[in-house]
Amino acid sequence: MQSLAPLALPVCAADGEGREPTRRTISSSGEQLPVIGMGSWLTFDCADNAAALAIRTEVLRQFFAFGGGLIDSSPMYGSSEQALGYCFTQLDSPRPLFSATKVWTFGRGMGTRQMKKSARLWGVDSFDLMQVHNLLDVDTHLDTLREWKGSGRLRYLGVTTSHGRRHGELEKLMLTGALDFVQFTYNMIDREAEQRLLPIARERGIGVIANRPFRASRVFDRVRGATLPNWARDFDCDNWAQFFLKFIVSHPAVTCAIPATSRPQHMVENMGASVGRLPDSAMRKRMAAFYAAL
Repeated sequence: MQSLAPLALPVCAADGEGREPTRRTISSSGEQLPVIGMGSWLTFDCADNAAALAIRTEVLRQFFAFGGGLIDSSPMYGSSEQALGYCFTQLDSPRPLFSATKVWTFGRGMGTRQMKKSARLWGVDSFDLMQVHNLLDVDTHLDTLREWKGSGRLRYLGVTTSHGRRHGELEKLMLTGALDFVQFTYNMIDREAEQRLLPIARERGIGVIANRPFRASRVFDRVRGATLPNWARDFDCDNWAQFFLKFIVSHPAVTCAIPATSRPQHMVENMGASVGRLPDSAMRKRMAAFYAAL
């Protein structure tokens, strides 16, 4: 695995920089992972735009400055993998990266070629985590991923769904397959995963990556014009982005949430959710009730 070495960055004025992020343990290895990662769907599909790439480089700079680790992408996300690879080369002195992408095609041969291409685009020797995107040809690709893991070509394997789809199929894989990670949608609106998927993940020691944590910004619609409640300070929350992210990562089964942004300041806000106290069970219920009542 090719890791990125520590960044030497100017001190950021925002709260959270320089503080150790909250981490969760990956059950299959004991390794710890910061609870706030980064997605790249839509936001990094800009490899042919020099001005946009400069901004995305600053997004990454802030992500690493605040202790970020896991970055998630996919061949489905346009030029996102190419853009990530370019931006990594623009960082003064890159920092340790937990690289996560997906295989999204049919057939063993096509899948192998796609994964090798992704590594070239990212500029890594191998990936930390490879996932079968939206369960496409899942049995074929899981066979390949198990072989690659066994030979040291990747460290973890997993599967993904999105938009709350195919939970039944995902549940069967979680109960019968040897998975290190699953990735699915979980946010303040989409909470179906609390019924079965999250409890199964916790029982079986499977890492959970929560995608679409802001539901493409829709979770903010209900709070526009609303004031953050004073009791949010009890879990070191300064803004609505942190409110929503801390709700997600405070669930004991969630390993990491992957908000995506194209704005450096939004990245700073997101990463603030990785430090300080997290809501306990009673506070989570209060947060959900408060949001539902708005």
